[in-house]
Amino acid sequence: MVQCAFVYLKGLDDIAITVEGGYKIPFSIIASIFSGGRGVLSNVMGNLYLYLPLLTMGLISRETSSGTIRLLYSSPIRVRDIVLGKFVAMVAMSLVMVFIVSIYIITSYFTVNNPDTGLLLSYVLGLFLLLCAYSAIGIFMSCLTTYQIVAAVCTFVTFGILYNVSGLWKGIPFLRDVTYFLSVAGRTDWILAGLITSNGIIYFVAIVFMFLQLTIYKLKTGMETTSTWVKMSRYSLIVIVTIGIGYISSIPQLIVYFDVTRDKSNTIKPDTQKIVEDLGDEPLEVTGYANLFGGYMEDAKPESYQLNINRWAPYVRFKHNIRLKTVLYYDTLGIGEGMKKANPGKTLTEIAAKSAETAEISLSQFKRPEEIRKMIDLSQEPNYYIMQLKYKGRQTFLRVFPDNEHWPSETEISAALKRLLLAKIPKILFVTGNLERNINKMGDREYRALANLKNFRNSLINQGFDVDTISLQSESIPKNISALVLADPKTELTAVETSKLQQFINNGGNLLISGEPGKQAMLNPLLKQFGVQLMDGAIVQTSRDLEPHLAAPFLTGTGAKLYPPLVAAHRDSVVVSMPMATALGIENSSVYTIKPLLVTDSRKSWLKRDKFVTDSAKVKFEPERGDLQKSFPLAVSLTRNTKGKEQRIIVVGDADFMSNIELNRFNMRTANFAFNTGIFSWLSYGEFPISSYRPAPKDTTLLIKREQIKYLRITLLWVFPGLLLALGTLILIRRKRK
Repeated sequence: MVQCAFVYLKGLDDIAITVEGGYKIPFSIIASIFSGGRGVLSNVMGNLYLYLPLLTMGLISRETSSGTIRLLYSSPIRVRDIVLGKFVAMVAMSLVMVFIVSIYIITSYFTVNNPDTGLLLSYVLGLFLLLCAYSAIGIFMSCLTTYQIVAAVCTFVTFGILYNVSGLWKGIPFLRDVTYFLSVAGRTDWILAGLITSNGIIYFVAIVFMFLQLTIYKLKTGMETTSTWVKMSRYSLIVIVTIGIGYISSIPQLIVYFDVTRDKSNTIKPDTQKIVEDLGDEPLEVTGYANLFGGYMEDAKPESYQLNINRWAPYVRFKHNIRLKTVLYYDTLGIGEGMKKANPGKTLTEIAAKSAETAEISLSQFKRPEEIRKMIDLSQEPNYYIMQLKYKGRQTFLRVFPDNEHWPSETEISAALKRLLLAKIPKILFVTGNLERNINKMGDREYRALANLKNFRNSLINQGFDVDTISLQSESIPKNISALVLADPKTELTAVETSKLQQFINNGGNLLISGEPGKQAMLNPLLKQFGVQLMDGAIVQTSRDLEPHLAAPFLTGTGAKLYPPLVAAHRDSVVVSMPMATALGIENSSVYTIKPLLVTDSRKSWLKRDKFVTDSAKVKFEPERGDLQKSFPLAVSLTRNTKGKEQRIIVVGDADFMSNIELNRFNMRTANFAFNTGIFSWLSYGEFPISSYRPAPKDTTLLIKREQIKYLRITLLWVFPGLLLALGTLILIRRKRK
C-alpha cells in the first residue's frame, strides 16, 4: 500500500506541476499514472517477484517440514483438495492486493476528469491474473523442498527462467512459439493497454493448471511407490498438454479480442478494417528485406520475430493469412563507394563478414549481392529495413523511417494495403518547364520532402500516391490523374502549355495552383476564369520574434474539413506558415463555388502594396500608399459540377508553404504537414491518405490542485496504511489469545 501510494502520488504531483506551469496535458493522465513506464501497475507488476516467493514459500514446505502433511494425507480429503485449498487461499490474498491497488483506481475518479472505466477494469484483471499465475508457481516450488528459504530461492529462479525463456531457440519456428508461450515477460502488456484477448486469458489459466497439476502429482508421489518412468510420464504429459493448449489458443483464427478502451484505441479504424476485409481469403505475403550495411537490422534478427508478429497483430485480427518472411542480404545499394572507402583493401565479402560478426549474426544467413539483385530491385530504395507486400500478383513497398516512431503507422500500412486493391493508383503530376518548384531536390524552396522523399513518412509517396513530373511543352496531360500541380512558375507559360492546361480544366481535371508576390502576371490570366486573382503586394504580419514577411493564416471551418487532423489544428488556432505570400482577390463567379481555406488575422497583418525589406525591424502600415488592413484569404477552394463529377481546384497565394524548409520550421507551431496532406486528400476525393487520426483522450484534466495533493498524501501514506496496520495487529493479538 505504501509503495503504491508513493508511485501514485509522484505521478499525480508531476502532472500537477505541469498543469500549474501553464501547459496542457496532451496524453491520458490515467494511462500515464498507472501503466506508464513508472506507473503504479508497471511498478507493482515489476516487483511482484519480490513478494510472492515470500508468501508462497511455506504453503506446503512448512507442512512437510513439521510433519503435518501426514495428518492431511490421512484425513478424508484428496490431494487435489489440499492443493486447491492452498491456491484458493492465495487467490484470496491476491484479491486483497488487488483491492489495495483499487483504492488508487477509485481515487482517480475524484482526481481526474473522465477516466476510462474499461481501461481501469482491464488493469485490475491483468494484475489479478498475474498474481494467480505467480501463486501457482510458488505453490509448486514450495512442494519440492522442506526448506522454506530453498523454496523461495527456487521460486525466484523459476520466475527468472519464465521471464527469459522467450529468448531461446528463436531461429526454430516451432520451438520459438513454444518458448514464447511459456514466457511471462510482456504477457500483461496488451491487458494494460486495454486489449483483452482469449489467448492471453488462456495463457494464465494454462500456467495455473500446469503448476497446480504438477504440485498434485508431486504430492501423490510422496504417498505411493511408482517408477521413475511413470513419474516422468506424468510430468511430461502435463507440460505437453499445456503447451498444446497454448499453441492452439494462439492460432489467429481462434483468437477472440475485447478492446475495452473507450475509443477502441487498440483496434484499427473502420476504414482500415474495410481495406483488410476487402483483401478476402487470398493470402497477403509480407517480406522484409534487411541490408547488413543499412539501418534497423534489429527488425530482421530472429529475436525480433515475435515483435514483428505483435506489430502486425491488429491486422492479423481481421485477416488471418498474413504471412511474414524476412530476407537478409548485403549490398552497397544506396551507399556507393562509401563502404569500401571506409575499409580500404578489403573485399565486400570481408567487409560483410566483419559487420555480421559485430551484429552477432552468421554471414551464411545473408544473400550475396548477385543473389538479392536477381530476387528484387532495391536500387531505388533507402537502405533501411523495407517490406514488400504481395497480393494476387500485385506488389508494393512499405517502408520504415528514421524518426522517433520508426515503424510505419496505421496510415502508411493501410495506404500500402489499399494500393494492392486499387486498379488505378491516385497520381499527382507536378508541372515543370517554367522554373517551377522541383520535387526531386532538397533545396529550401523545393518540394522533395512533400512529394517523394522515401525515408520521410509524410511524403505523398508513403501516403499512397504515385508522384511524377510532366512537361506541358512536350507531353500531354493524362486523363486518369488525380490532380495537376502548377507551383510558382517563374517564366510565362507558352501558348502550347496554356492550351493544354485549359483543355485539362475544361475536361474537369483537379488542379492546385500556387503563386508568389511579383509573379502575379504569370498566373492571373489563367486564374481569371475562376473568379480569383493574386493581388498586388505581399502580406505583412507583425510579430515579436519572426520576420514581418512571414504570414501565419488560420484555418477556416472549410479548411479544417479537408483532413481529420486539421479539426484539432483549427480548434487550437494552429497556423500555416507562408513566407512572402500574397492575398487572393475573389470576384463573384456563377460557375465555381469559392470557399476560403486560410485567412489572415486582420489585427496583426495587412497587404503591403510596395516592396519592403524582409529583415526590417519595423514595417509601417501606409494606407496612403494603398496598403489594406483586413482579413484576406490566402488559400481558397473552388468546386463545380462538370463532366458528371465535382471538379476541385485550389488556389494559394504562396508556394513556400509546401517547401522543404517550411515543413521543417521549428520556431513556431504550424499545421503545414496536415494542411498539405489535406489538400491532396481533398483533390483525390479522399482516396488517400487513409487517416488513422484518433480523438484526443478525455482524461487530460486534473480535478485537484497541487496544494490538495498534500492532504491526499497524508490519507494514502499515513491514514490508510495506519488503519491496515492496526487491523492486522488486532487480528494477530486475538488469534494469539485463542
